[in-house]
Amino acid sequence: MDIRMPVLDGIAATERLIVRDVATRVLLLTTFDDNDSLFRGLRAGTSGFLLKSSPPEELVRAIRTIAAGDALLSPAVTRRVIGEFARTRMGHAPPRALGELTPREREVLELLARGLSNAEIAARLVISDETVKTHVARVLMKLSLRDRVQAVVFAYEHGIVLPGAERR
Repeated sequence: MDIRMPVLDGIAATERLIVRDVATRVLLLTTFDDNDSLFRGLRAGTSGFLLKSSPPEELVRAIRTIAAGDALLSPAVTRRVIGEFARTRMGHAPPRALGELTPREREVLELLARGLSNAEIAARLVISDETVKTHVARVLMKLSLRDRVQAVVFAYEHGIVLPGAERR
């Protein structure tokens, strides 16, 4: 979906689709000229953002990734999201739901927010891919998040991870 469309913009259209069917997945395409559209799109429940200048094969991969239930952000978009949420996260009290995460679920959230895949998280924590999937699903459920993109935003917004700080 394009962010800027005639009659109804992509963000408003996304909101309408998501309200009707929570399982709907939306990839927003953008020239990324303003942060407001990006953050409004995240709040609307988009599953990913990709720059219009991306090569066709990257667009195909993005569509397949989102159709499979995962989420993604273009690397250029990710840096801006992290920077903005790191800048504005001060003063946010951690939600109560954060306390419901087990120590392992919190570890998985931290690694997920660092951009690690399920396989990379499994290798780092010496657990199976299936166990990682279970932990990710529980994190999303407990925090009332739709997908991995919202989990990354949540982690940065609430100071679970900070830009540039590497988890050891």
